[in-house]
Amino acid sequence: MKKLLLFATILTLGFSACVEDKPYEGPASISDVAYTPTTVTSNDDVTVTAKITDLNGVASAKVQYKIGDCNYTSVNMTADKNIYTGIIPQQANEAEVTFYVEAVNKAGITTKSQEKKYTVGAAAIDYTKLVLNELNSSGSDAEKYIELYNNSDVEIDLEGVTINKDEELTWTGKSGQKIAPQGYFVILGAKGSTPDGFNSGFSGKKSVLVELFAPDGSLLDTFKRGEKGTGWGNQTLTDVTKTSTPSFSRCPNGTGAWKLAEGTQGSKNPDTGVDMPD
Repeated sequence: MKKLLLFATILTLGFSACVEDKPYEGPASISDVAYTPTTVTSNDDVTVTAKITDLNGVASAKVQYKIGDCNYTSVNMTADKNIYTGIIPQQANEAEVTFYVEAVNKAGITTKSQEKKYTVGAAAIDYTKLVLNELNSSGSDAEKYIELYNNSDVEIDLEGVTINKDEELTWTGKSGQKIAPQGYFVILGAKGSTPDGFNSGFSGKKSVLVELFAPDGSLLDTFKRGEKGTGWGNQTLTDVTKTSTPSFSRCPNGTGAWKLAEGTQGSKNPDTGVDMPD
């Protein structure tokens, strides 16, 4: 009986050793989608770039674009390592161009990026005046918010503006969302707890990276607390949500360094604050 059990054990171990792990067959990752020039005239071809990665390899990548309500047109992208490039040809003045990047990996799975838009001949918007102004992680998910501030003297259209948290997309500006000159725009609600909130969680006691991007993909502003380590959100820091100054705020408003201050949702930050703890 013991010999029989030993034989069965050896047989099982031998069989297990011959079983290979099934290869990953998830979708490719598309990030850092950008286009140039950012102010497009009727004489400009538009260069679209994106970072595309996949463990098993990328079979094809394309830019899909349309003019107004017309059907999408496909343009093949070329690769330089994991950076892919495609060209949208010049379009007539006032044409509204919508595009996204599409990748198919070697497992046959298709991935699409978020859509981006530009209007040919539209007046340039100075997105560099748009900043992250306050981040508040206290209270329930529905009470947490990210506040933007417009340092310029003109209104800024937020459609296509994006925010990444911990290197993942968490919010995209919608059509009709605008921010007034020297005005505030509050993105209220974490983890999808409100219709126009941001998708991720937000903790005042974890390492975090928040990045603000213009519609063309250029980086506008950054808030960083702690270090990435083995991944953002993994490092435990001093919990600021239990203090009397629970907001990370620019002090003075719109231009200053990041400090801890009392929350001022949708209004001016204090001129001074407390240095952020580790």
